[in-house]
Amino acid sequence: MKLVLMGTPSFVVPMFDAIYNAGHEIMAVFTRGPKPVGRKQVLTKSPVHVWAESKNIPVFNRASEYNFSPDMVVVVSYGVILRDNVLSSAPCINIHPSDLPKYRGASPIKTAIYNGDTHSAVCLMQITAEMDAGDVYMRHAFDIGDDDTNDDIENRVSKIGTKMLVEYLSNPAAYAPVAQAGTPTFTRKWTGADEIIDWSRGARAVHNQIRALGAGRTKINGTDVKILRTRIAQNGELEILQIQPAGKKPMDWKSFTNGLRGAEIKIGE
Repeated sequence: MKLVLMGTPSFVVPMFDAIYNAGHEIMAVFTRGPKPVGRKQVLTKSPVHVWAESKNIPVFNRASEYNFSPDMVVVVSYGVILRDNVLSSAPCINIHPSDLPKYRGASPIKTAIYNGDTHSAVCLMQITAEMDAGDVYMRHAFDIGDDDTNDDIENRVSKIGTKMLVEYLSNPAAYAPVAQAGTPTFTRKWTGADEIIDWSRGARAVHNQIRALGAGRTKINGTDVKILRTRIAQNGELEILQIQPAGKKPMDWKSFTNGLRGAEIKIGE
C-alpha cells in the first residue's frame, strides 16, 4: 500500500517504523519544522523527521507542500489541521488517544491524567474536516494507574497504536466505520502557567497536575522550584520524590531538604 505519514513527537516513531517494516511504500513523511531546543536554542528536527531521514524517505515541513495521491494518509500527533488538499487526496486515518468523543483536540493524554481519569482508550479513526469527529474503525481500552505520567501513557499508546495500525493497514476493508456516540468534550493547549501549583486544590489534584504536565512550579522557603515527581502516601498526603530548584539539576527530596540545614520547610512561600 502506498502511504503518506504525518506525525511529529517521539512516541510516533515506533508506529511509523512498524508500518515501514510491514512493507508498505512510504511516499513521503510530513512533520513539524525544526524548533529551538535547550538553553542554547539549538534548531532541532523532530523525532519523526530524524527517523524519516534515516530511512531515506522524503520529508516535508509544511502541509501546503502536499501534492500526493497515496492509497491512504496516516496521521499520528502531527499538530497541524489538515486542509482539503490532503483530505481529498485519499482516505485519511488517525490514532487518537482518548475514548472518543471524550477529549477531542490536541492534549487528550494530559487532560485525562490531570482530571484523574482511571480509564481511557486508543481510537483509530477517519479524519474529517471537523476536528476528531470522524467514524471510528478500531477502539482499544486501557487503564491509567494512580502514578502513571504523561510519558508512561504515551509509551502505552505507542504500543497499542502500533498494533492497531499494522492490523488495520493489512486489511482496511475488514473494519467497518462506527459513528461516535455521545456528547463531545474538548481539550485545550496547556501552557507553563498551568504548572503553577495551587496548594488549596488538595494532594490528589496536585499529584495529578504534576504527573500530567511533567512539573509543578512553586516556592519552598522563598526559592523557586519545580516539583518533578510525587506520590500519594498511605495517609493521603502528597509525598515529594524529586525536585529541581531554580538554576540547579534535579535532585531527590532528601538531598534538597538536607541543603536546608534543618530550617523549617515552608511550601508555597
